[in-house]
Amino acid sequence: MAPVARPTDPYKLLQVDPEADPEIIVAAYRRLARRYHPDVSAGGEAVAMMVALNRARDILLDPARRAALDRDRRADAGATAASAAAPASLSPGRADTGSAGPPPGNPSGSRLDFGRYAGWSLGEIARIDIAYLEWLDRMSIGRRYREEVDGLLRRSGRRGTPKRVEEPRGLFRRR
Repeated sequence: MAPVARPTDPYKLLQVDPEADPEIIVAAYRRLARRYHPDVSAGGEAVAMMVALNRARDILLDPARRAALDRDRRADAGATAASAAAPASLSPGRADTGSAGPPPGNPSGSRLDFGRYAGWSLGEIARIDIAYLEWLDRMSIGRRYREEVDGLLRRSGRRGTPKRVEEPRGLFRRR
């Protein structure tokens, strides 16, 4: 049986988002270590996987090494995006357009540089696909847009203001 190819990217190996906090990285490492530890899993593959998991954890928990990795990943992504030709169905000359196509126009708010709606503003996304903004609000990658997304969701009626809970009346109320 041929060995299973493992991703060399520490984020992919630990199955975490590049924006993940150290606590998330440690939790992901522990989950995978329980599965692939040589005492639990038999064979040489388990040992190799644990070595790779340990290396990935060490890189991502060291701020200097993680910053260097992120710089390299951005440089690789920039080189890949620059060398790839944009499909004919997308606007010509725009390599920053996601799978949703070019933005419809009338931009308002911050512009996304990732995902399906790359190149679109948050206001344009709110008019077309409000569910995507709800998803973005839940994900760590959308952390930098959280206040703006919250305002758009409130204006669209997808998020209400928290209701004030009145104190119970009667003999056994809290004082």
